[in-house]
Amino acid sequence: MRNSRLAMAMIASGSVLASAAAASAANLNLICSADVVICELLVETFEKEHDIDVSMVRLSSGEAYAKVRAEARNPKTDIWWGGTGDPHLQAAADGLTMAYQSPMLSELLPWAVKQAESAEYKTVGVYSGALGWGYNKDLLESKGIEPPKCWADLLDPALKGEIQVAHPSSSGTAYTALATLVQLMGEDEAFDYLKKLNENVSQYTKSGSAPVKSAARGENGVGIVFMHDAVAQAVEGFPIEVVAPCEGTGYEIGSMSIVDKARNVEEAKTWYDWVLKPQVQSLLKEAKSFQIPSNASAAVPEEAPSLDEVKLIDYDFATYGSSERRRELLERWDREIGAIAN
Repeated sequence: MRNSRLAMAMIASGSVLASAAAASAANLNLICSADVVICELLVETFEKEHDIDVSMVRLSSGEAYAKVRAEARNPKTDIWWGGTGDPHLQAAADGLTMAYQSPMLSELLPWAVKQAESAEYKTVGVYSGALGWGYNKDLLESKGIEPPKCWADLLDPALKGEIQVAHPSSSGTAYTALATLVQLMGEDEAFDYLKKLNENVSQYTKSGSAPVKSAARGENGVGIVFMHDAVAQAVEGFPIEVVAPCEGTGYEIGSMSIVDKARNVEEAKTWYDWVLKPQVQSLLKEAKSFQIPSNASAAVPEEAPSLDEVKLIDYDFATYGSSERRRELLERWDREIGAIAN
């Protein structure tokens, strides 16, 4: 009997210790708006280096913004990493994210710091990349279609049903394309262009990188994406050629934000500082990520498209990342393009 009571006491004691250990484990709730392979690599590496358990969900930029906004009164997310900067800037303007000046700021490239300053440090740049497209050279050649080199070329009737681009409400990539065309052409002219482009679009996808992945599989000829996403498919061995539009193009500043009233603020700051380190940003090429990292000392993948070789527009992040302008453009897209989408 005495041995039985002793055994029960030891079991109880072990349970208490196990519960205490579990309770002491730190947690972090992360939204990741980059490719899932990148997200998983970062989470795996972070957990190895920190006593913090990460719960990660992968969402496109527009979906991430919607989730953070919906949870504003009772946040379930601590930090949002990656995805285009426009929705991060909108979240900052809407008071959904908190100001934080990382000690790593001094190591970042000017465009990343400018992103932080423009949002009163409620977001920061983590990578950059130019908008363009990838086309399947084998498929277009087999159909006798001239490869598109300029925005105007995408209206070629020969490309009917061959183009995919994401939906701008769910995808930061597609919103960047929308805002780029408005800045290149003027708003009315851009929407006239988009109505004509719609004749050639077979699908508006949810994910920004999906169109070029589909082109790589031969399901369509052209995917309008960030150039680094097209490079990733070419590196994998698919017959994808990467294009920077001849008229000029916009670019993204992939960003990061801590959610206002986050439950795990200190853990979020730990992630924030960690992911800005050069050795961490240098890891991204292992996940076949070909963006330009924001830390000046991080290794840039040799396959990454050089922004110096692309005709970039003077993309107005402050205006097109504002809540009002973004909402206006998305509502007009829904009325004029979404309503007639194939």
